[in-house]
Amino acid sequence: MSTLKAQLNKTGSSVLALAEHLGMSYSTVSKAVRLNKPPKRRAEEFKKQVNIFFKLHGVDGVDSWSEAATTDQPDPQTEMNQDIELENHMLTQEAIRHFKLFRNPFINDIRSIRDIYLNEDCRYVLAAMKDVSRNQGILAVVGDSGAGKSVLRRLLLDELHNDGDISVIQPKIIDKTRATAAGICDAIISDISSETPKRSMEAKARQVERLLMTAFKGGQRHVLIIEEAHDLTIPVMKYLKRFWELEDGFSKLLGILLIGQTELFHRLDERRHYELREFIRRCMVIEVPPLDHDIEAYLKHKFECAGCEYSRIMDNDGAPALRERLQTRRNQSGSLVYPQVINNLITRAMNLCASLGEDKVNKDIIKEL
Repeated sequence: MSTLKAQLNKTGSSVLALAEHLGMSYSTVSKAVRLNKPPKRRAEEFKKQVNIFFKLHGVDGVDSWSEAATTDQPDPQTEMNQDIELENHMLTQEAIRHFKLFRNPFINDIRSIRDIYLNEDCRYVLAAMKDVSRNQGILAVVGDSGAGKSVLRRLLLDELHNDGDISVIQPKIIDKTRATAAGICDAIISDISSETPKRSMEAKARQVERLLMTAFKGGQRHVLIIEEAHDLTIPVMKYLKRFWELEDGFSKLLGILLIGQTELFHRLDERRHYELREFIRRCMVIEVPPLDHDIEAYLKHKFECAGCEYSRIMDNDGAPALRERLQTRRNQSGSLVYPQVINNLITRAMNLCASLGEDKVNKDIIKEL
């Protein structure tokens, strides 16, 4: 059985010599030799050129690859993006030693406000969240998984806690598809008072209005924050407008902040859900944008918080390659340049970099992920 490594040993040549013949990076060819598997892209061309190299050295070609690779992939970049996972990847001990780290920069990485990276777009979203809390509006914050919505929510809660004059109401039901108007009434009553919720819906509504009115007259404002709001049912969203309409003169008694994934966009599309038009027309929608132009600044911040320098880990072409790797989806639009996705991809890149013995993460390593 003639593997790539076995045939290379027969020629007495090095991985570097093979890389120069192929016109490819050392790290890419080294990985192919180690795994006996051609790169994902242009696999057949790679195998053809490898066999030409061995023929020039009087050795038979490779007849046993570890995994057959297809070449006629319609869009290699798209196929790679389908493999991006949102589950946390762990740095190997080898990578931690290789980069001389004392801890993982991407696990348990936010322990104080200074650990949070905020660009201008994120500051705008945070300001909008705080404004709806203070001025009792309706706001939907929408973003893909891993975009940083939960981090912004935690930062908002910290700021509201420090301000002291705005109380937060957060229904605890995990499955938002099972949320009801009565359940939201119970959450409001429980979070702002020690009273026991009344039994009938009419009594609950009157109790909620009385408690909010009393608190408002005492200088305390309230905001209802619902996460995973894309799972809310149409009837519950209709009731949210009625909660928001509770008022004292010209002043609303309750702000509403919905936080959800991109499906919430569709839920708040009047053309799709005309029956929600009254709520939709009063709801401002803001998307948490990707970090398309801030990848390098984000990574510098993360590494700095972990006590290491960006330049010790990333080559100059690393961040641009990462941006290109994440900016195309199957539908050829949008971006995956979000904090959690960046964290996972860089973790995988650092692990591969260490296993190959490369000094820094470069574009060739990014392309191999």
